[in-house]
Amino acid sequence: MRLFVAIDLNEDARRAIAAEQKRLADMLGPTSSLKWVRPDQMHLTLAFLGEVEEARAAAIVGAMGKDIDEVQPFAIAIAGLGVFPPHGAPRVLWIGLSTGAREAVELQRFVVDRLSRVGVTLEERAFHPHLTLARWRQARPVDRRRVAAREHSGEIARVEVDAVTLYQSRLSSTGPTHTAVARAPLGRGALST
Repeated sequence: MRLFVAIDLNEDARRAIAAEQKRLADMLGPTSSLKWVRPDQMHLTLAFLGEVEEARAAAIVGAMGKDIDEVQPFAIAIAGLGVFPPHGAPRVLWIGLSTGAREAVELQRFVVDRLSRVGVTLEERAFHPHLTLARWRQARPVDRRRVAAREHSGEIARVEVDAVTLYQSRLSSTGPTHTAVARAPLGRGALST
């Protein structure tokens, strides 16, 4: 099964991000080769596990179904456009965090540590919290400048983060579908004392 751990968005944030996608699509025009991520599929990925054998999945589900007491709930503010990779023709258009990035990085470290305890090894590159808005089918270096010129100056949405979710992702010709298989609430231990 194909698994990932993410911070969920609320419906208000999804609507606001959809409006931002429309604004960008209108500004970039019909010549853009961007394939937009459906807002109902958006989330802030903390860890992508990829394909996992069913036998190992049970331990992962068990680990990600337990509270993360070490991290208290926090807010994120979604704002600021960027592209990956940092040089040349971009492949991914993303939106970042203007508030809560430090807390999201801390939370991601706890998730990675918890997964490593059940034998999951993830890539060791630095984590940059973001939401993917779109992917280029064919990009040119000039697309990087076109996006920078369309930067939105303010906050797009706010989300209260009080849990992380382990998802199973199924790919099909109509796009991915994500099914929640475990949820780990934040900061519960502090509330019960």
